[in-house]
This record gives sequence, structure tokens and C-alpha cells, in this order.
Amino acid sequence: QVQLVESGGGLVQPGGSLRLSCTASPGTLDYYAVGWFRQAPGKKREEISCISANADTTNYVDSEKGRFTISRSSDSKTVYLELNNLAPEDTAVYFCATDPGLICTAGNFHYTGADFGSWGQGTQVTVSA
Repeated sequence: QVQLVESGGGLVQPGGSLRLSCTASPGTLDYYAVGWFRQAPGKKREEISCISANADTTNYVDSEKGRFTISRSSDSKTVYLELNNLAPEDTAVYFCATDPGLICTAGNFHYTGADFGSWGQGTQVTVSA
């Protein structure tokens, strides 16, 4: 089972951008589809996006289409989530997750946390002036 590590969070002003990274240590993400989630204080965890193992498929929840972009490095070992035009309501801990049985497909975003067996510790994103 891979261990995931997120990085790239921080404090950003409204309208700003961040790029979050997700890697595996130990292990490697080469052959895994990966998803991103977030959880704000006092709120339930929200799904954001997923990307297939070979990066040919990405999918997003409707609310985040256009502002957030998921991608993989050329060696497929790192998965990124680019956050643009951030607002205070985007403040949350952002998690990446994976599972050996996960296949990220196109269409309606139907994945939930229950589809993912391996999670990182999260990276904090704070949007504030």
C-alpha cells in the first residue's frame, strides 16, 4: 500500500493560485489513478477531481470545473492540483488519495472517499487577505 505525501499548501490572497503536489513515499504513483479531496473546518470532506494512471482521463466535480486543474508529471510519479482564482471559501486541508482498484473515468463525477484506500496527511490551504 502506497503512502501519499501532499505538499504545496500555504497562505494565499484571494484571487491567487497554488499548485499542490502529491507523491508516494514509500512507493510510487506510476500505476495508480489519484484523486484530490478537501475538508474545511467543521465541514464534511468534499471530492474535487481524479486523474487516471496514464493521465489520459481527468474528471472534476461540477463546482470546481474551470478553476482547478489536475495533472501528472511526465514520469507519472507526481500528481498536481492547480488551484486558481482562490477565494476564502477554498480554505481547507487538501488531501490526495488512491486505491489499487481505482479507475478514474470520464462522465459524472461519482467517486467518494469510500473508493480510496490510501490517503495522505493533507496540506493546508488558507485563502485570506
